Amino acid sequence: MSIRRISLAAAFGVAAALVLSACGGTTAAPEASVSATPVQGGDLTFAVANDPISLNPSGTGSGNDTLYVTRQLVDSLLYQNPDTGALDPWLATSYESNADATEFTFTLRDDVTFSDGTPFTASNVKATFDDIIAAGALSQAVSSFVGYVGTDVVDAHTARVRFSSPNAAFPNSTASVALGIVGDATLAVPYDQRADGKAVVGTGPFTLKSYTKDTATVLAAREDYAWVPEALGNTGRARLDTVTFQIVPEAGVRTGSLTSDQVDVAGGVQPNDVASLEQSGYPLVWRANPGITFGLSSNLSHPVVADLAVRHAISAAIDAETVRDTALNDYFAVATSSLAQSTPGYADQSAAFGFDPDKAAELLDGAGWSAGADGIREKDGQKLQLKLWWITNFGPNQTSLELIQQELKAVGIDLQLQSGPVPDFLEAQKNGDFDLVWGNLSRADGDVLRTTFSKSTTRYRIDDPTLEDLLQKQLTLSDASARDEVLAEAQARIASQYYQIPVHELTSIIGTRDTVHGVSLGADSRLDSLVAAWKQAD
Repeated sequence: MSIRRISLAAAFGVAAALVLSACGGTTAAPEASVSATPVQGGDLTFAVANDPISLNPSGTGSGNDTLYVTRQLVDSLLYQNPDTGALDPWLATSYESNADATEFTFTLRDDVTFSDGTPFTASNVKATFDDIIAAGALSQAVSSFVGYVGTDVVDAHTARVRFSSPNAAFPNSTASVALGIVGDATLAVPYDQRADGKAVVGTGPFTLKSYTKDTATVLAAREDYAWVPEALGNTGRARLDTVTFQIVPEAGVRTGSLTSDQVDVAGGVQPNDVASLEQSGYPLVWRANPGITFGLSSNLSHPVVADLAVRHAISAAIDAETVRDTALNDYFAVATSSLAQSTPGYADQSAAFGFDPDKAAELLDGAGWSAGADGIREKDGQKLQLKLWWITNFGPNQTSLELIQQELKAVGIDLQLQSGPVPDFLEAQKNGDFDLVWGNLSRADGDVLRTTFSKSTTRYRIDDPTLEDLLQKQLTLSDASARDEVLAEAQARIASQYYQIPVHELTSIIGTRDTVHGVSLGADSRLDSLVAAWKQAD
C-alpha cells in the first residue's frame, strides 16, 4: 500500500487559499472595557431560536442551533482552522492517506478521556463510525461514509478508516460535529433513544447538566479537559463554569434580551437588528457561511419543474440583488453559484443567472404556458402553481420569499409558500411534498455539492449521469487544484440545468455583551467550541 503523509497544517492545500480570512470577524464595541487577563469561572447564557430536538451528535436535529450545543459535548479527530482552512490536530495528532484516498490512518492522542472517565482509544473511533453506518438514514453523517468498508484498530492509538472507492473529502468530514467521537456508554443506548442527551458521553469541554425541551439546555465545564486545538487559544479547562442555551424563538425577543442584559449572547441576529446593536456598542461576531447558498431547488419528480425551460424561467424572473437589498444588508452577498464564495472549490457561475423577466416570459411561452384570465399561466387546463417549502428558523426568509413570490407572479407563476419548523420541513422533503425548496446548507468543503445533489443522497430526485460523474469524481482527487476543477464543472452543470437557483449567501451573526470574550464561529460558520470563552465581572 502506498502511503503519503499529510501535513495537518497544509491539508487543505490550494483550496485554503480562498478568502477564508476575509469571511468574518468581530466588530468590537467602541469603548468596551476589556480585561487584559481572561477570567476563570462564570455562567454564560446564550439565546438561540430552536430547541435542539436531538443532542445525539450524529443525529438529525434542528440545524445550527443543535450543532451549537453538541459542539461543546464532543470533540473531532481534526479541527478545521477558520482562519486558514487547514486541518489542525485535535483528537488525532496526524493522519496519513494512501495514494487513491481509500484509506486514512489517524494517529491519536494518548491522554484523552471521556466525561465518564474511560480512556479514548482507536476502538472508540471504530465504534462511533460503525454506529453511524448502522443508523443509516437516521444519521446526518452517513453521507460522509460513501464506500465505507470499515475501521481497523491498528493499535490503541492508531485507527485506519477504509473505503471501497476514493473519498478525498473524508478528512474534512472528520472535523464536523456529526463525526464527533462518543464513548461506549453512548453506544450502549439504542440510536433512537439518545435525543435527550442523557446518553451522550463525549470528550468535549462540557457535559450535559440538564435539558428541558423547548426551554433550555445547560452545560457544565469538565475539570480535567486538556486537549484544546491550539487555534482556540486555551490550554485546558473551559474558562466558563456553565453555559445555558436558552430557547428564544423570536429574533426580536433575542435581541431585546441581549440589550436588556437578560442574556449574554444572542444567536441568529437578524439583518434589521445589526445597525442598532452596533450603534449601541454590542459587539457582533460574524462570518460568511461556506456551503450551499440560499436559493430555490426543484423536485425533479414533479413534471412541471422537471421541465428545464420552467426552471430557467423561474431563475430569469428573480432579481437576486433586489431580494438581498430588501431582506438583508451588506453583510450578505448576492449568490453567484450553488456554492458560497467562502467554500473551497467555489467557481463563479453568475453568467448563467440574471434578472430578465422578458426572457422568463419567452421561455414559458415556448414551453406552452399561456397567460390565463387572472394573469396566472395555464397549460392543458392546469394552472402554473408551484408549492415551495421553507423553514421559519431565519427571519429574512419570509421577506425574501414574499418578494420572490411577487416577481414570479409578474411572469405568470403562482408560488404557494408553505412554511414550518425544521421537523415539518424535513418530512416534506422526505415525502416529496414540494415543487421547490428554499434553503441552504453550511459546510466548509465543496463535497457539500455531492451530499446535496447526488442521486444517492438528494431529496430533489435528480437523475443526471453527467452531474453524478462529476460529483463522484471529485471524491477521488486528493490534489486540491484538480479537485477544484471538477467541483467547478459540477457547479457549471447545476447552473446550466437550474437544479438550484442561487439567490443570496448566508452570514451567521452573533451579538454579545461587551463583557463577553472568546465567542467565535468555526470554519463552517457555526459556533465553535466555547472552551476559550470568558466573561468580565459586571
